[in-house]
Amino acid sequence: MLKTIIAAYREAFSGLPRSIWTLAAVTLVNRAGTMVLPFLVLYLTTDREFSTRGAGALLAVYGLGAMAGAYLGGWLTDRIGAIRVQGGSLLLTGVVFLLLSAAEATWALAAALAALGMVGEAFRPANAAALAELAAPALRIRAFALRRLAINVGMTFGPAVGGFLALIDYRWLFRVDAATCFAAALLLRVTVGNAKGRQVTVSSSEPGLLSAAPWRDPVFVAFLLLMMFLASVLFQFVSTLPLTLREHYGMSEDQIGLLFALNTLLIIAFEMILTVRLERRNPLRVLGIGALLTCLGFALLPLGSSYAWAMVTVAVWTVGEMFVAPMAEGFVAARAAPEARGRFMGLFVLSWSTAHVIAPLTGTLVYGRFGADTLWFGCGVVGVLLWLGFSVLSRYSQRRQRCSSTAAK
Repeated sequence: MLKTIIAAYREAFSGLPRSIWTLAAVTLVNRAGTMVLPFLVLYLTTDREFSTRGAGALLAVYGLGAMAGAYLGGWLTDRIGAIRVQGGSLLLTGVVFLLLSAAEATWALAAALAALGMVGEAFRPANAAALAELAAPALRIRAFALRRLAINVGMTFGPAVGGFLALIDYRWLFRVDAATCFAAALLLRVTVGNAKGRQVTVSSSEPGLLSAAPWRDPVFVAFLLLMMFLASVLFQFVSTLPLTLREHYGMSEDQIGLLFALNTLLIIAFEMILTVRLERRNPLRVLGIGALLTCLGFALLPLGSSYAWAMVTVAVWTVGEMFVAPMAEGFVAARAAPEARGRFMGLFVLSWSTAHVIAPLTGTLVYGRFGADTLWFGCGVVGVLLWLGFSVLSRYSQRRQRCSSTAAK
């Protein structure tokens, strides 16, 4: 069994250029310090004594900043280069983490969270565009999966260690997160430098899908909307999921941190292998199945109250996440013309950043007014609707492609 897994991993990683591994290493260092966001709602409600609704509002402010950062990061990537945007984002994020730890007044917290969302989220479209530029079309989905592996190796340590640090002093979370941002920026500088332009330009294997105008691509716009609603469910894990685990499952911060580590461990063990099996399948249909599984995992929460059952729910939505993440970024890269990859990736990240606003506001509202069961069963309903939406979009996309091929002849 072990030999089979090792062989599958060797096959999955074969062919990826060194530059892809370098960017993955930078991401690994950065994500190894991910401690603030998983515990931010508990910090605000416990250490700072905000109400659930008040904490949700502050998380939404972070989401507004992230929306601006996603768009700005994509725009800057197409103009000054992906490497420069990543380096600047990492340095500024580290500084803002330190400022956030010192913020006392509510307005200062809100300003720091908005700034954190903006500078932190600018990293993602730049990093994704760089991967798309450096990987051949046939290897793009694997490149995104490798970055996801790096993210989750790092996040296996971050939340787990963060849970124990939170028991000592929440402010340690901000300091460690800042330190890993600075370390990642240094690694990027040493290994890649400060290159302005694209290092490699590759042509798409699907030239009929290339577009330089994302808002004029109806399939892409519909895809963004569906991803926004899916991310609004997934991001409950940084808003209402910790509340449910504490109030209904009776978990402490360190137990919650270890539970979140299960998500990353499963991704590390299986996502790259799963990606290789799925990379040639219809991406929109795969995304539909992933959306259904993601939402189902959250919908299972009211059906139990033990730590073991919580692990089952995390496992289910993690499988859904593994279906979604690399495939979604590969879909975006395949539709974007080389000169517009930053904007396409920026809008994709923007759809997720918008969910950072929607998720805490709607999640805490439903949680506080109607109860946790209503929230989680509602997530299941959303999952069914998303599965249907991706299925319809897949058929529409295939029909448009056939019409384009016929017109070209």
